[in-house]
Amino acid sequence: MNKVIRLAALAGAVWLAQPATVALAAYPDKPIRLIVSFPPGSGTDSNARYVARKMEEKLGVAVTVENRPGGNSFIAAQAVATAPADGYTLLLASNSPVATNAAMYKNLPYDPVKDFAPVARLGYGAMALAVKSDAPYQSVKDLVEAARQRPGALNYGSGSASYQIATELFLSMGGVKANHVPYRGAAPALTDLAGGQVDFVFADYGAVIPFVQSGRMRLLAVTGDSRLKSSPDTPTLQESGFPGYYMVNWTAAFAPAKTPAPIIDALADTLLAIYRTPDAAEFLARTNWEVFPVGPKELGEFQRQEIRKWDEAAQRAGIPKQ
Repeated sequence: MNKVIRLAALAGAVWLAQPATVALAAYPDKPIRLIVSFPPGSGTDSNARYVARKMEEKLGVAVTVENRPGGNSFIAAQAVATAPADGYTLLLASNSPVATNAAMYKNLPYDPVKDFAPVARLGYGAMALAVKSDAPYQSVKDLVEAARQRPGALNYGSGSASYQIATELFLSMGGVKANHVPYRGAAPALTDLAGGQVDFVFADYGAVIPFVQSGRMRLLAVTGDSRLKSSPDTPTLQESGFPGYYMVNWTAAFAPAKTPAPIIDALADTLLAIYRTPDAAEFLARTNWEVFPVGPKELGEFQRQEIRKWDEAAQRAGIPKQ
């Protein structure tokens, strides 16, 4: 009798394993979508387009990038959270939809942890504090002093929750205030900064550089813990009177929750193989990002740590949850 039970149990285990095995054997056999919560021109978008091209080369199927900006990244996150858990729809995320939003909103229309399966962390990069090139601010000290002399007169643009928290933490540490003007991504915020509609912006360094190179913007500081090789004359905020200030953006891939583990592992292997090459390091270096690759388990742990970090930063900056 025991032998029969053991055989039946074994047969059941084999039967249960078949769907995942079959799915993996056939995967991928149709196009894969990478959903991005920001418009073209953002650091996350650039990473997504690089990933798509390299995934096509490795997997032999079309990989498309779909920009779903707006709604504080809710639109893109929900699109992936509610997609079939089959490995054909991924969120190529910055920290905003999967970490920072948890610090900003009481009732998110999705759960940043429970609704997604971590796949792979890819890269990270510093933000930059930029002003219009003809603005009177030559340094961070000048900007803070202007905000202090004219309380509430300055406006800042932010393209995501991460940029808003980064800016409000800066203002809080400087003991000054400014008005928040929200945008659907870094690109439109920077366009308005160049046009004089706002006074300063924190944004991804790579997104700011074209404006600096064209003479429309000036960099005041970067948000990492060291100066950037491509901009050695630009100080860090730590050097500019803000000791301990450190906020960076990162990108990672997430699938809908309940995506079969073999497919998650296959995707992770593909993405990590892409980002552990000299080509990936060179690509990221062009926008002063760095490779930051880890797999599903490590990404899940990192995500939870980041949620705590951004929540603490929001509390320190005095930002009430919306």
